Amino acid sequence: MKNQEIAQVFNEIADLLEIKGADNPFRIRAYRRAAQNIEGLSKKIETLSIEDLVKIPGIGQDLADKIINYINSGHIEILDELKNEIPEGVFHIMSVPGIGPKTAKLLYEKFGIKDIDELARLASEHKLSTLSGVKSKTEDNILKGIQTLRKDMERKPIGRVLPIAHEIIEFLKNNAPISRIDIAGSLRRWKDTIKDIDILATSPDSNKAMDVFTGMPNVKEVLSKGATRSSIIIQEGLQVDLRIVDRKSYGSALAYFTGSKNHNIKLREMAIKKGLKINEYGIFQQEDHKRLCGDNEEDVYRILGLSYIPPELRENMGEIEASLEGSLPTLINLNDIQGDLHMHSRWSDGSHTIEDLVQAAKGQGYSYIAITDHSKGLGVAGGLTPERVLEQITEIESLNKRLSDFTILKGIEVDIKSDGSLDLPDDILKMLDIVVASIHSGFKQSRGQLTSRLISAIKNQYVSIIAHPTGRLLGERDEYDIDMEEVLQAARNNGTAFEINAYPARLDLNDIYARRAKELSLPIVISTDTHIISNMDYMKYGISIARRSWLQKNDILNTMKVWELLKRIKHNRR
Repeated sequence: MKNQEIAQVFNEIADLLEIKGADNPFRIRAYRRAAQNIEGLSKKIETLSIEDLVKIPGIGQDLADKIINYINSGHIEILDELKNEIPEGVFHIMSVPGIGPKTAKLLYEKFGIKDIDELARLASEHKLSTLSGVKSKTEDNILKGIQTLRKDMERKPIGRVLPIAHEIIEFLKNNAPISRIDIAGSLRRWKDTIKDIDILATSPDSNKAMDVFTGMPNVKEVLSKGATRSSIIIQEGLQVDLRIVDRKSYGSALAYFTGSKNHNIKLREMAIKKGLKINEYGIFQQEDHKRLCGDNEEDVYRILGLSYIPPELRENMGEIEASLEGSLPTLINLNDIQGDLHMHSRWSDGSHTIEDLVQAAKGQGYSYIAITDHSKGLGVAGGLTPERVLEQITEIESLNKRLSDFTILKGIEVDIKSDGSLDLPDDILKMLDIVVASIHSGFKQSRGQLTSRLISAIKNQYVSIIAHPTGRLLGERDEYDIDMEEVLQAARNNGTAFEINAYPARLDLNDIYARRAKELSLPIVISTDTHIISNMDYMKYGISIARRSWLQKNDILNTMKVWELLKRIKHNRR
């Protein structure tokens, strides 16, 4: 939990420096880069020594000292000083997605806005547009940003919630009398956003277990406390519920509290037709209340005449019918992945050399990766010119000659420009193994323009994959307005693959679009968009989207051997 907390602190410092008008943009960028890399760490930052901290890309001695100080005291001096200098109202305005630090400062100075409700009222009354540079469309975007913010206050991205849930479970295992314990609810179903954390457990001493749970260090408020159920609010603003059940009911309780509600209703209807009663305590015969099962989750489904349904599918989206017919898919697993096709190195905005990425990929059990640094249009990321692409090709070819049983694919993440053209010429793209095309700007273009941009890229014979296709950032930016059906059909006609971007803030394609892609037999890849080595662990989030989308191993291109993958991609080049 400290990783996210410190990353948030560093981002806050960067925002405040920008508001203050700091004359050193590199200092601001350093805090933002450090925040990104800390958030991507797979290790707990509080367990690292200062020697370990300075090994993290973007963390020098100064920032390492600040991290240690924050872990020990809960404060960083520069943040306290900046907060004293800048009015609280600016913080509220800045929390709205789409409002940057400078705009927040401008709005506060002009209108003295103290909270989000006041900002929403002024935008609705079109009073903000009296300010130079603020148009009615800007006001509409502010209102949309407020709506996104309020939605995010209710539900948080799974990438923020899952690590917290695992830490809570680890804490309870180590400090409370717990026999069995599991995540339940929407988090166990791997939904992309989560409202609260549900935990199920068994214990020989439930009162003591609840004492430990409600007394955890990060508890902000105890909402209720009992021998079988307690609810708390933690410092991150999430509600966490712990239920302790009898061992004999654990399986039925795990099924019941995993949900979804609609899935459970369907199971209950099936049970009634069979003369059975199903609840969190087990399955019983209605006539004599004889208990048939409850300790194993698999038995709940077996007694209803169903094969076991994986939690990710329990949304009443046809999974029960498929189980009855014996046609449930064998869902993709993490160990099916052979390589990652979207990775950034130091050649653009990544934090590691290509050799570093290769060694980390081998540690993941991969047999190939694609290096897909940004193209020149993304200047802030140090994008590659055609000349630098050629230099990188030379380096990759040299590295491949020294590697055995591993292949580095030559690639690029090329920008789709506002007119639909690509940021690099075809004579460069055709020299690459993998071309990932994506939109990084112009998100507010019309539906027709954005749809046309994507289709134009899809039609380019050298484009292999469309990356993070809807541009969403969970809790920060809604997906841009495109005709996804038209785009998917174009990709189908041209043999272009679509990416499930596993970066937890993206998870793009979502499960709805990815399942539609499967229906269209559209090739899919799952990639991490790695910028720091620990980002490679995000593959599990992409796998979760794929599983929720009913995808199997043969639906995913990067489950193929490298020669099969290259053959498939080259087949689509005309």
